[in-house]
Amino acid sequence: EDMGCVLEEKKDGIVVCPPEDNILKGGKWDLSTFSDQTLTLAAIAPFASGKVQISGVGHIRFQECDRINAIIENLTAMGIEVSEKEGTITIIPGKVKGCLIKTFEDHRVAMSFAICGLVTDGIEIENPLCCRKTFENYFQVLEEVYR
Repeated sequence: EDMGCVLEEKKDGIVVCPPEDNILKGGKWDLSTFSDQTLTLAAIAPFASGKVQISGVGHIRFQECDRINAIIENLTAMGIEVSEKEGTITIIPGKVKGCLIKTFEDHRVAMSFAICGLVTDGIEIENPLCCRKTFENYFQVLEEVYR
């Protein structure tokens, strides 16, 4: 909602609808209590209308992989300016280019950056099978939802 999306509560879940003008808003988010969403926010940040800053997430360096490094490497490969200082990630939106997304064998890296491939040609996920850890048929479901 902070980025301009509309949430619709349904009987079996919540549907996230894009902003009416299809432009996500930039902003600042402290994800210290919800850090699993850092990768998803970082993956959609390049498509926002303004800078995205994610703070309180220094500890994600020590999860399945160094997730801060994964964000920096993959966004840089996509042609996006990104920096990190003391657990705060700053992403400057820009034109995303296709590239190989390094998953570092981390299911959340693969799933989050796959979203970029929905709107940018040439995004390829290295070892998509690493998603088996939590969501074996993720890419099948993503394809069905996106249709």
